[in-house]
Amino acid sequence: MTKPRVIILADTTRPEVTQPLQQVRASIADHVQIIDELQANGEPLDSTITADMAIAIGGDGTIMSQARRLVDHNIPLIGVNIGRFGFLAEFDVNSLEQQARTLFSAAPPIRQYMLLNVQVCQANGTEIHRALAMNDAVITAGPPFRMIELHQYVNGNDGPVLNGDGVIVSTAGGSTAYNVSAGGPIVHPSIEAMIITPLAVHSLAFRPIVAPADEQLRFRITRCNDGTTLVLDGQDTLPLSEDMSVIITRHEKRAKLVTNPMTSYWKVLLEKMRWAAPPTYRDRGP
Repeated sequence: MTKPRVIILADTTRPEVTQPLQQVRASIADHVQIIDELQANGEPLDSTITADMAIAIGGDGTIMSQARRLVDHNIPLIGVNIGRFGFLAEFDVNSLEQQARTLFSAAPPIRQYMLLNVQVCQANGTEIHRALAMNDAVITAGPPFRMIELHQYVNGNDGPVLNGDGVIVSTAGGSTAYNVSAGGPIVHPSIEAMIITPLAVHSLAFRPIVAPADEQLRFRITRCNDGTTLVLDGQDTLPLSEDMSVIITRHEKRAKLVTNPMTSYWKVLLEKMRWAAPPTYRDRGP
C-alpha cells in the first residue's frame, strides 16, 4: 500500500519544539512519506499542495491556527501536544507512535469541526475584514472598560440590545473554552451550533442561547470604548468602533482533526476539564 503523504507543521523558532519534532519524525518514518516541513504560522499554504495528512506540533493555539490554515485544502490534521492543556491536540509523541498504524491507515478516525465565518462591516455595509474562527468570536469592551452596547440581529430580524462587557459566539467545539468560563453550556463538538454567551451583561433576563448553525448573527456596535476589540480564537484581533457590524455565519467547510482511538470526548472532559469533579470526601481519599 502506498504510504500517505504527510506535512509537518511546527514553529522551529521555539526551543521546546526541537526534541518533539525529532521524535515525531522518527516515530512516523515507517508509516508515511514526509513530503514537507513548514513553519506553523498563518501564511497561506501553496494552492498546489496535495498532502494526505498534516501533523501540527504545539498546543491548542497551534492546532486551531493550523486547522484554519488547512481547511480549504481538505487535509486532516493530527495534533501533537507540547502545550499546557492539549484539549484539541489529542496525542503526545508516545501515543502518536503507538497509534501510528491506525492513524495512517486508509480510514483514520476523524472528527469534523464547524468553523465560524466572521465579517466586519462599516456603517455603509462596506466589508473591511473577513476571517475564520474555530473556537469563538468575541466582542470585548476593552479599555477604559466602560459598558458597551451591542444591538443583536438574527437573520436580519431585530433582537435584544446587550449592555455589558461584550459577547462570545462560539462553536460547539469551542464551547469548552472562553464560553464555559463565562457560564455558557458545554456542547458536544459533533453538534453544529452557535452558542451566544453574554459577558457581564446588565440584565438578569439574558441567558446563553444555543442557536442553529445556519442562522446569521449580526452585532451592531452602538456604544463602545477606545479599546473595544473583536478577538478570534484568542489569537487574531481587530479594533472596533461605533456603527460597525460584526456578522457571523457558519463557514461552508469544516476542519478535520484526527482523533485518538484510545480515548473519547467524554473521557477528555473528565480527565482534562474535570467534568463534575466532586468534593474531596474524607471516606474516599484525595
